[in-house]
Amino acid sequence: DVQLQASGGGLVQAGGSLRLSCAASGFVFPDYTIGWFRQAPGKEREGVACITSVDGSTYYADSVKGRFTISNDNARNTVYLQMDRLKPEDTATYYCAAAPGITKPTMTSFLYDDWGQGTQVTVSS
Repeated sequence: DVQLQASGGGLVQAGGSLRLSCAASGFVFPDYTIGWFRQAPGKEREGVACITSVDGSTYYADSVKGRFTISNDNARNTVYLQMDRLKPEDTATYYCAAAPGITKPTMTSFLYDDWGQGTQVTVSS
């Protein structure tokens, strides 16, 4: 079974930075895409960023483009989300998820079969 462990959330002031980690294991398919999603109370889940294992192609939502950077460390089977210049509207629970067999970056949520437990990010103004 695929297991995803998200960590790195916390409380930070606006303008600050956090780095989220997603440790992954148990993949059956050699190729996959890892995505970060977030959900704030009372709001729909939003796809934030994703990265493919096959060539490291990435996608960013417009709301985070230029502020967030997704990267992977294949040796550690870990995907990172570096979040800079954080804003109060970035406050949400962040989830990492895996889309097995997907080789192009996409935030289409039904393609993501496996989800981590979520980590809370709170940005104070």
